[in-house]
Amino acid sequence: MNTEFVHILNQASVKDKDGKVEDYVLYLNGNKRNESNEMYRKKITDNDLIPIITALKCNTFVVGIDLSYNNINDNGVCLIATYLQDTITLQTLVLSYNDIHFEGVKSIANALQFNRSLLVLVLDGNKFGPEGGTELANVLQVNSTLEKLSLNNTDQNMTSLVNMTAALHVNKALKILDVTRPLLFSQQEELAIHFGNLLKNNSLFFEVHLGKHGIKDYGAERFIDLIMENKTLLHLDLSCNRVCRDGVKFIANYLATNPPLQVLNLAYNKAEDDGAIALSEAISVRNTSLVTLVLCHNSISGEGLCSLAKSLRSNYTLKQLYIWGNQTNQASCQAFLELTCKSPTRLNEKDTDVVGYVVDGVPYLAKLSSPF
Repeated sequence: MNTEFVHILNQASVKDKDGKVEDYVLYLNGNKRNESNEMYRKKITDNDLIPIITALKCNTFVVGIDLSYNNINDNGVCLIATYLQDTITLQTLVLSYNDIHFEGVKSIANALQFNRSLLVLVLDGNKFGPEGGTELANVLQVNSTLEKLSLNNTDQNMTSLVNMTAALHVNKALKILDVTRPLLFSQQEELAIHFGNLLKNNSLFFEVHLGKHGIKDYGAERFIDLIMENKTLLHLDLSCNRVCRDGVKFIANYLATNPPLQVLNLAYNKAEDDGAIALSEAISVRNTSLVTLVLCHNSISGEGLCSLAKSLRSNYTLKQLYIWGNQTNQASCQAFLELTCKSPTRLNEKDTDVVGYVVDGVPYLAKLSSPF
C-alpha cells in the first residue's frame, strides 16, 4: 500500500508553468477504479491510513480527499480528525459508505471546532445515528467555514434533525445541506415545517435535499408557504416523498411567483396529470429562472406529458426535463419525439432521460441514462 500511495501522491505533484504545484483532489474511493490511480486495487483500512495521513501532513497541495467506499471505521476516522484539526489546506473530505459510527463522528465534530479550512464534508451511508447527527449540529453553532454537509442515509431521526435546524438558525456559513432518508415514525410532517422555517429565516442556503422525508400534501403546502419569501434557494430536492397533485399545485403556485429556484426535483412523487398541468402553466409564461425539472415516476399520463412538452415551446429557460417512468401514449411520445429529435432540437440527449424513435410509423420513447 505504501509504495502505491507514494506513486499516487507523486502523480499529484504536477507543477504549473510558474513552477508551483497545482491544487489537487486525491481520489482513493474504493467503489470503482480511478483513471488517475490505475495501480490501486484494494480498499483502504485503518492501518493504511497511517502512512497516508503522515504524507498529507507534509504537503500543501492536496485540497481534497475522497475516501468513500472503503473499510475505514472509528479508529481510522480519529486519525483523520487529528489531521483535520491541524490542516490549513484541506477543503473537501468525503467519507461516504465506510463503517463510521458515533465515536468517529464525535472526533470529526471536535476537530471542526478548530478547523478553519474545510468547506465540504460528506458522510453519506455511515450509520452513526441521531447521536452523531446531534454532535454535528452542536459544532455547527461554532464552526464558521463549512459550506456543504451531506448526511444522506445516516439514520438521523426527528430529534437530531430538529437540533440541526436550530443550529442552522445561528450558523451563517452552511449553504448546502443533504439530509435525505432519515428514520421518521411520525405522520405529522413536522420536519417540513422546521425546514421551511429555516429557509424562511436563513438567507444563505442555496441547495437543500429533503428526499424520503414522508412529505405529503399538507407538509408541502406549509413548506411552500414558509419559503415563499426566500430569495436565495437555487436547488430544492423533494424526491421520493408522498406529494400528490394538490401538493404539486402549491409548488406550481410557488414557481409562478418566479423565485430564483433553478433545480426542482420531484421524482418519485405522485403529481399525476393535474399536477403536471399546473407545473406546465407555471413555467410556460410565469417562470424565467427554472433550468432543471425532474418528474420521473410521477403517475403522469399522456395529457400531463403533452402539457409539459407544450410548455417547453414557450419557455426557453428550462433546459433539462426528466420524465421517464410515467405513462406515455402515442401523443406524448410524438410530442417528446419532436422535442428530442426534430431540428431545432429543444432537448439535447444530455438534458433529458428519454429519446424518441419511430417503428412502423408509430412513435416511442426510449430511456437514456441520467443522474436521476
